[in-house]
Amino acid sequence: MRARRIRQIIQVVALMVLVVPAMAAISPPDGPVLLKITGNIRHTNVNGELWLDREMLGELPWHETTTDTPWHRRMGRFEGPLLRSVLELAGVDSDVVEVHALNDFFADLPVSDTEDYDVILAMKRNGREMSIREFGPLFVLYPFDEHPELKTEAIQFRSVWQVNLIKVP
Repeated sequence: MRARRIRQIIQVVALMVLVVPAMAAISPPDGPVLLKITGNIRHTNVNGELWLDREMLGELPWHETTTDTPWHRRMGRFEGPLLRSVLELAGVDSDVVEVHALNDFFADLPVSDTEDYDVILAMKRNGREMSIREFGPLFVLYPFDEHPELKTEAIQFRSVWQVNLIKVP
């Protein structure tokens, strides 16, 4: 538990070094927008919202987890930015966010989940970018195998795939 806490502190410090200068002015995306963050956020770049493309998400600290999911036949290696890093970039100050999918499905996700666990916004599975057909381009993924207590229906409901929007109340 102590090693995990030290790792979290190191990640936060690294994030501050990388993200704080960028937060002064986040440029609009050059490529196709993968994620919009709207609502009660402090950092925006397009019409009061934060729009992020693949390159911008790729500049955030990434994490990798190898885990089994209820939706895949085989264990996979998933990679993407930590969801807490994405929320910090946006300047989210809320206890909960609504994570929306391309098909209008959404789930409320407690921000504390992103603080307690290395929840990622998976962009790659087994080294390949995730297509819409393969739960992409963005997939909220909890580290199920590292934390068996996450293997619940409530957490599975929060594991939204085909993510395109995060609304902050």
